[in-house]
Amino acid sequence: MRNLIFTAVLAFSGLFGTFANAQGIEPGKQYTEMTNPVPVATPGKIEVVELFWYGCPHCYAFEPTLNAWSKKLPDDVNFRRVPAMFGGIWNVHGQVFITLEAMGVEQKVHEAVFAAIHKGHQKLATPEEMADFLVSQGVDREKFLSTYNSFAVKGQVEKDKKLAMAYQISGVPTMVVNGKYRFDLGSAGGPDQALQVADFLIQKERSAK
Repeated sequence: MRNLIFTAVLAFSGLFGTFANAQGIEPGKQYTEMTNPVPVATPGKIEVVELFWYGCPHCYAFEPTLNAWSKKLPDDVNFRRVPAMFGGIWNVHGQVFITLEAMGVEQKVHEAVFAAIHKGHQKLATPEEMADFLVSQGVDREKFLSTYNSFAVKGQVEKDKKLAMAYQISGVPTMVVNGKYRFDLGSAGGPDQALQVADFLIQKERSAK
């Protein structure tokens, strides 16, 4: 009887191991384990960061899949977006996103900004152009511009620039889980696969607690 129980345990362990390996998610392949982990924004929660740029077509295409996934995340996971700023229009768009967050309207107009650039073919390359567009979304033009140029927003811009450097990203969209694991759509194998990697790493961090 003892041998039968032991055999059953081994069989279950084998099945579990096969399931885990079937996912094929490994460091150095689908994701990179960072040598210098970055502190999370909300201690005690598992953080998932997406680094993006409004002008990036891949980021725009990823949005519907990412949005649907993020809305179903459990309470112990904190998802947030961080704009990548590599100079020029990247910096303008990054500062716009931070401004919209500071105004509390990011969730309301985020998709509209993406759509205006990629479907409406609007450049929105300056804060003034962005302000003119945002009026159509119910955002006060002068309040947007004053917030855009505020000390608080400029301070957050510098923090996000340093954060992207700490993550050592080279392109977007890139995702980082708990400041420890970095991956992108290319390394993961596509949008759906990227979120499978995110789920895998979230569970990995949850199990380590």
